[in-house]
Amino acid sequence: MDARDVIKIGMSAERTLVVPLERTVGHFVRDMPMVYATPMMILEMEMASADAIERYLQQGWITVGTEVDIRHLAATPVGATVRTTARVIAVERRVIRFEVEAFDEVRRIGEGRHARGLVNLASFNKRFGPK
Repeated sequence: MDARDVIKIGMSAERTLVVPLERTVGHFVRDMPMVYATPMMILEMEMASADAIERYLQQGWITVGTEVDIRHLAATPVGATVRTTARVIAVERRVIRFEVEAFDEVRRIGEGRHARGLVNLASFNKRFGPK
């Protein structure tokens, strides 16, 4: 599959999350504040990116994250609503590049770029699936 045949620049998606205790720095690292953890923000950015293109992929194909270049700009407390956006900015044969952002109710809390690689699920599972 060649992503250039089905994925177009500008495709986008948005996700919304109310920050739970389980996604805070303090949940993972003792004595740290209960604010939205950077890896959890990046996870939402990756998921929004996948959401933006998933319905256009041929059956049997998926994308996996391959690159992240993200800045976490501001802390967000438990209970705050976070909106994450992803927009396709470049399409190569097997790589799709995104601009990603995250916002809480007050400001932009994260920004950056993310890339996803196109993978045949059957081949991937043959190599890494359950034995």
